[in-house]
Formats: sequence, structure tokens, C-alpha cells
Amino acid sequence: MLDRMQVLLTDLLGPFGPLIAVGFLGLLLILLTLPVLLRKQEDPLDRLKRGQGPAGDQTEGGKSKSLRQASDGGEKLDKYAGFLEPKDDKEYGAVRLKLLQAGYRSKNAVRIYHFAQFALGIGGLILGASYAIYASATGDPSTTNLMLYALGPGVVGYMVPKYWVTKRQQTRQEAIVNGFPDSLDMMLVCVEAGQSLDQAIIRVSKELRSGFPDLADEYELVSYEMKAGKDKVSVLRDMSERCGVADISSFVTVLIQSQQFGTSIADALRVFSSEMRDKRVMRAEEKANTLPTKMTLATMMLTVPPLLIILIGPSIFEIYTTLGGGGAAEATGLN
Repeated sequence: MLDRMQVLLTDLLGPFGPLIAVGFLGLLLILLTLPVLLRKQEDPLDRLKRGQGPAGDQTEGGKSKSLRQASDGGEKLDKYAGFLEPKDDKEYGAVRLKLLQAGYRSKNAVRIYHFAQFALGIGGLILGASYAIYASATGDPSTTNLMLYALGPGVVGYMVPKYWVTKRQQTRQEAIVNGFPDSLDMMLVCVEAGQSLDQAIIRVSKELRSGFPDLADEYELVSYEMKAGKDKVSVLRDMSERCGVADISSFVTVLIQSQQFGTSIADALRVFSSEMRDKRVMRAEEKANTLPTKMTLATMMLTVPPLLIILIGPSIFEIYTTLGGGGAAEATGLN
């Protein structure tokens, strides 16, 4: 019976038919057992606490619903938290910080990020395996091509969320760097007009909303944390970590030192804003100086071929015509 199945698979899928069938069967078994492995059993203590909770914490159907679950849309992945979230605190913190710098502040951001990697990787693996089976049935591809067909889409699907978050992080940091000098000028005007630093941050967050929304969100979050009573030094350092920009870190250091040494915040902002304006001009000049080098290849590709056609084209056409006419004349003379 096994020999018949092997012959049938070989005739249907090619010489690697049995191997492909075993791999597809293993993938199917993994997909069937994943829901059982990922299902998280409810803790009896949590069930007891939910049953003894206050009446005001009950919702329709007698089920309790906390504020965190009500405000967050990723509670459906809570039972898979042990599988989707890293166990190492350092690794979890690194992923969390990267998502914060990309603008994703949800409590379930890490969970959703790993779920997207897992779902897209499995989906790409299924599509790749299906295409590999189809390619084996319709042709005779090599083993390397079959491996690429089967594993390539899965790897791409797994890396797409990471690429997206990295690209979003770079774009957001660039937007913050571009709008930071203007925010310093506005903050300096507010402080010199008699407002405190907290009031200046609130005003700057409102004024920057239309032009630089990412930086405005950071300032607004800083104002909320200060209103909540959090220590100003901790708030500013958290802002520098969320932004991940060297200019913001320098700005936070200047404000902390100004507060510790009792110097004027207006003077510190005036000097620092002047340095940021000079730095922005230097960045613009640097990009302008690298522009000719970047345009060299495009200039050669778009300018040199048309120029050669204009200069050499007529001569080549005349030579071709002359040679063609001479050949025709020789043919006539021989006849």
C-alpha cells in the first residue's frame, strides 16, 4: 500500500512528491494543533475575583469589564498573550520602545505586532506550499526552486510587519526633527511672554497640530503627564525615549540642567533654539551638496544616450546607406 501511494505521489507531483506530501501534512497538523496549544486556561483566582467584584463593574450578561478592556480593542488576543509576547523583559522592552517610536502607543501593540508576523508568516507559508505543489504537478522544478517557492512567501510575510514598523519609525523621527526647531522658537516666545514651561508646552502642542502632528502628540502627552502630577524630569526623559531623536535628548538635558542649577529657562531656550536653527541649515546644505553626486548616474543615463544618437546617428546612417548602395551596385554589375 505504501509503495502504491509513493508511486501515485511521484506520478502526480514529480520525484519529490512524497516529500512535498509529508511537508504539507506536517503543516496541516501544526495548524490544527495551534488553537489547542494557544488556548489559555482561565485562572480560578481570576474567576473568583470576577464573581466577587462590585456590582458597578458588571455589564450586560453579568460579565465584568475593566477599564483597560473597555478602552483597548485588542482584548481578543489576551488568551494568546503567553505565546505572542516575549518572555524576556529586555526583549519586550525593546519591541515596545520601537513601537512607541513608530507611533503605536496601544497597550496591546506588542501583541498585535507579533500576531501580524505570525499570521502573515503562516499565510505566506501556506501559499508558498500550495504553489510548490502546483509547480511540481505541472513541471519538474529543482529542489532549490521548490524550497524557495515554499519558504520564500512565508519569510516575506514574517518580515513585512518589521519593515513597516521600521519605515514608520524613520518617517516619524524625520518629521520630529524637521519640526523641532520651529517648536523651540514658539516655546521661546511663550516663555519670554511670561508663561511657564508647562503652559508653553501646551500652547506649542496646539499650534503645531496642523504642520507637525507627531511632535504635537509628544508635547501634548508631556502636558498630560505633568498635569497628572508626574515628576517633570521623568516626563522629559520619557519623551526623549519615545522620540528616539538626538536633538530631543539634548533638549531634555538642557531643561533638566537648567532646572537643577536654577538658571533661566528663557536663556537656555534662546541658545538651544539658535543652535537648532543652525543645525537645520547645515542639514539642508549637506543634502544640497550630495545632490550632484546622486544625479550623476541619472544624468548619464538620460543625457548621454540621446546625445550619442544625435551626434553619431547621422554618420552611422550614411555609412549604412553607402555600404548598402555599393552592395546593390556590385550585384547589378555582376548580373
